[in-house]
Amino acid sequence: MTSDDIDLFDDEVLLDPYPHYARLRELGGVVHLPANDVHVLTRYDVVRRVLGDPGTFSSRSIGFNPMVNEALAGTSLASDPPDHAALRATLARNLSPRALRGLGATIETKARALVDDLVEQRSFDAVDALARAFPLEVVADLIGFTGSVRTNMLRWGRAAMQVIGPLNHRTAESFPIAGELYGWCSAVTADDLVSGSVGRGIVDAEARGDIPPGTAGHIIHQYLGAGVDTTVAALGNVVALFAAHPEQFDRIREDPALAPSAFNEVLRYWAPVHAWGRVVTRDVELDGVVLPAGAQVAILFGAGNRDPRHYDAPDEFRVDRNPVDHLSFGYGPHGCAGQGLARLEAHAVITALAERVGRIVLGDAHRVPHNITRGFERLGVLELVPA
Repeated sequence: MTSDDIDLFDDEVLLDPYPHYARLRELGGVVHLPANDVHVLTRYDVVRRVLGDPGTFSSRSIGFNPMVNEALAGTSLASDPPDHAALRATLARNLSPRALRGLGATIETKARALVDDLVEQRSFDAVDALARAFPLEVVADLIGFTGSVRTNMLRWGRAAMQVIGPLNHRTAESFPIAGELYGWCSAVTADDLVSGSVGRGIVDAEARGDIPPGTAGHIIHQYLGAGVDTTVAALGNVVALFAAHPEQFDRIREDPALAPSAFNEVLRYWAPVHAWGRVVTRDVELDGVVLPAGAQVAILFGAGNRDPRHYDAPDEFRVDRNPVDHLSFGYGPHGCAGQGLARLEAHAVITALAERVGRIVLGDAHRVPHNITRGFERLGVLELVPA
């Protein structure tokens, strides 16, 4: 069995994983990392096969420490078919294209207003002023969060992703914050959510007996725990990549209909999620490697997304590539339930930028190591040149 001495959660790896992904990918589709006691999945076809086989590769261990897996037990994130389908149904119903159809115009209006304000400011931190501000407004309104919950939403969402990592200092520091989110979701009532919101509807469904007792909190937790921090990372990556590749941004400015293709390429080029776990339920051969039952695997979405066996010139950023089969939203039964909302948000932001901005000039672009989510902590825009 091929192995490598890399620590998947080392600061250097988390800040720039792509050279490490490339080396691991050339070693094999499955590589054992003794430092983390995991088998990493590096090639596109291997990742896709695993995501599509929940019977063999169980979500009961999506995290890389036992505490988080115990805390997530019984949620749709950490369950397998057939239980998973029932747990996910309410979440998926509220995030289906049909359910979201009426939100499109509202989200586009919010995006245009935000970008107009930023064009007037000309210089700002794109993480705080756009990547965090926009999903905070959209998701908080959608779910019906108010007051302190709205204030804590980003902090809770970031911690909920951080604790999926191994028991390092980042995980230890984040557990108390993630616990605040879990505690609030466990005790949420209809009075905590705005009437007519999706969140209120989920709580009401539990009260009617449409979903099992205790399920509403788990579903609302997933909106925050899995969707917010990844969307923040993706929107920051949009700004950074458009600034770094002005010729590609010009293509979208010339044809705003490229917004969906461009977002797919952003997700392929810089995956918002570094690693995600599965546990093997039976002895299985994968890409010539025999994995024993009980083995922990780590899915490297970013490595699969840059696999030259699947994508031509994968290290090039091309907004017209339209890689609709990228891995960043997952695949199979656990494909991202919130991807429709994320697409609405990102397409609206990309279109607004293309219509109103001629050039993005970046200053300080700063990442900090995060166990799971890969985004920017600061993204200083020195100038947003009007179109």
